[in-house]
Amino acid sequence: MAIPEYTIVDFIHRESWWKNRGLLVLNICLILPLLSAALNGLDSSVLNGLQILPGWQEYFHNPQGKTLGLINSAQAIGAISGIPFSPYMSDLLGRRATMFIGAIIVLAGVLTQALSTTVQVFIGARVLIGLGTAFSVNAAPLLISELSYPTHRGKMTSLYNSMWYLGSIISSWICLIAYDQAGASDWSWRVPVFLQAVVPVLQLVLIWFIPESPRFLAAKGLESKAARVLSQYHASGTSKCEHLVAFEMAQIRHALNIEREIASSPSYLTCFATPGNRRRMFIIVAIAIASQWSGNGLVSSYINIVLDGIGITATRTKSVINGGLQVFNFASALLGTMLVDKLGRRKLFLISNIGMLIVFSVWTVTTALFEETGSTVAVKATVPCIFFFFFFYDFAYTPMLVSYTLEILPYNIRARGLAIMVFFAYLSNAFNAFVNPWALDAIGWKYYLVYCGWLVLELLFVMVFIIETKGRTLEETAALFDGVKLPRNSPERKNSMTLARIPQYPRLPGLDQDFPDNYFELCESNSIRSSALVSPSYIELQEPSRVQSSVFGSPLDLETQSEESAITFLK
Repeated sequence: MAIPEYTIVDFIHRESWWKNRGLLVLNICLILPLLSAALNGLDSSVLNGLQILPGWQEYFHNPQGKTLGLINSAQAIGAISGIPFSPYMSDLLGRRATMFIGAIIVLAGVLTQALSTTVQVFIGARVLIGLGTAFSVNAAPLLISELSYPTHRGKMTSLYNSMWYLGSIISSWICLIAYDQAGASDWSWRVPVFLQAVVPVLQLVLIWFIPESPRFLAAKGLESKAARVLSQYHASGTSKCEHLVAFEMAQIRHALNIEREIASSPSYLTCFATPGNRRRMFIIVAIAIASQWSGNGLVSSYINIVLDGIGITATRTKSVINGGLQVFNFASALLGTMLVDKLGRRKLFLISNIGMLIVFSVWTVTTALFEETGSTVAVKATVPCIFFFFFFYDFAYTPMLVSYTLEILPYNIRARGLAIMVFFAYLSNAFNAFVNPWALDAIGWKYYLVYCGWLVLELLFVMVFIIETKGRTLEETAALFDGVKLPRNSPERKNSMTLARIPQYPRLPGLDQDFPDNYFELCESNSIRSSALVSPSYIELQEPSRVQSSVFGSPLDLETQSEESAITFLK
């Protein structure tokens, strides 16, 4: 019989999410893992602010060259050490437990850093913070992606990386306030460091009050718990949205079954085992490197040197520019987050790369003019160029780096694929930390030409390899890479009118009640055996925004048939 091409939009909640108690509570719960990105931004940016403060410079004897590079790259070294193990923790212990472990390690590192008395202790504390961050930034986006409501997933995962700038804003302005209040004393830099402890403390206290990933639960054979999580937060614990829960469970089960057939014991080698996975890894590694080597690293880690290079030397002026830039970056990232489902992923990347190439070229010219001629006009033009450059960078790479990575990965390699992306991002960042200050001292503005050439390569990569994933579930997006050939700019799936014959089956028990963890599998086989004895009914589906018929059949119908349509919807 004809297979009905159901999609998630046929069953979603269509009113404002804050009017639905389940969605409201869910989105409040997701604030906690979102704070992991804010903590990462706070820690990554605090050194940028500390380098501007005279108190920090004097206490650690004005570190420069290799010492400064080691201080800036210490967190990345710690993260690189922990990243290979973080996906195993996420898949073995769960997303929440891994976040908990990460928060403990980060808290220990923050306290050590705030109380450090030598450069060596300071560097060691930052390595410890990086180690804890590796676990946190692996588990948190996985939990957000796998727990979010289907129509919120794109925005929530995009918002995750955008929250990096919230931490960066707090860091930069706290450094300015500390400088105004404490001047050149030790507390001017210790207070901003102590404030980093707020987020890990919140996560340690609250993490067990939020739900676990239903995909993790299903992978561990706890399907009843997974269904209850979906029922409580996606369907508000009511029976009126049973179809949505059944559909989601069907896709999760189907995806897990297929992935188990491909690789019974996933490892890092699984990420490169098939042509589809190798294509995913190539894209993921490329955007990870691009996220650090687009020229943004010059300002993200060394704004003090960059501003010195164009004649801006006053501490307060540097702090105000740094703080204003972080607020601007956050606003730009939020704009990209809001447009990610409207414009699509591919358009965002194209706009971002074209804009960065144009603006960075102008930035290179103004910096060259100042170094060669001392032109004050060039100085006035350079600062706006920095802001415009980061607008285009944040428009795509901030919201889409994690979001796009998670969207194109199937469950069995999602944690490891994310770890590989984070590993290469930190590795690229560590390279920047060592090479940028040395190169800027050695060849000055000419080093900017290297980034201009790299931005050209980035644009070509986006044009050739980035495909559109808008409007698909995680399981549907995975199918784009596994045996289904689509144009590179393939639009999201469109629902045309479909006529399907759907047999009627007994209804699910209430999802708030206990039932066996293999209930969905047992019911599927029973449904298939009984389908020949039951007369079919007809259902007509039209545009996803309007479902004409209310006769969907039982959730068990959708459980069985949505597994089939999960494979065939692209054919």
